Amino acid sequence: MAAKSPRIFPVGDSALTVEFGNVISEELNQKAIAFAAHLESNKFPGYIEPVPAYASATLFYDPVVVRHNFPDFPTAFDAIQHLAQATLENLAANTATPSRLVEIPVQFDAEASLDLEFVAATNNLSPDEVIEIFLAKTYRVYMLGFLPGFSYMGEVDERIATPRRESPRTVVPKGSVGIAGSQTGIYSLESPGGWQIIGRTDVEMFSPNASEPCYLRPGDEVRFVAAK
Repeated sequence: MAAKSPRIFPVGDSALTVEFGNVISEELNQKAIAFAAHLESNKFPGYIEPVPAYASATLFYDPVVVRHNFPDFPTAFDAIQHLAQATLENLAANTATPSRLVEIPVQFDAEASLDLEFVAATNNLSPDEVIEIFLAKTYRVYMLGFLPGFSYMGEVDERIATPRRESPRTVVPKGSVGIAGSQTGIYSLESPGGWQIIGRTDVEMFSPNASEPCYLRPGDEVRFVAAK
């Protein structure tokens, strides 16, 4: 069956989204990341930034600057849509982008693993078995969102997949490693949240004054290890 063409649609008057699909898929995520990376390397007048997600990428632009620099198009959106379609054609043959393997140490003591006992009981496992299963996989960073530097990763082994908490916490400590369904992620900042917390890392996920503020990038591969 032939792959569906990406869907392009406006998001307000200063952004455009290219949707490659609506499922969690490494293939679709790779297309979204490659689309964003190509635009980052081929900026146009009015360009602000592209933001890749699980299976889509949103391109933000300045409509006034775009309208001034692309007068042959009736609207700024029409101009950006044309650029997006051209980008998709350039990516048709190859969507491969480099990825990094990142190792992140995690503490699993009682203070750090707020929901480990619950995750274990829900899945008829011991806490040690949950940790062992969790550490056995390599996780893909599909996207960043919710908080600056918060990483949405997947997919966890189905044996430890656990729904979000019925009642979210008002405060989740920075560095908390959580599970929500088949996803895992790291809270980059202290915030409210409803993921099941099974550990915590001391690695700074978000450093606003750094040249690259977010520690992880979409497309990275992450290995969690038990902190010594």
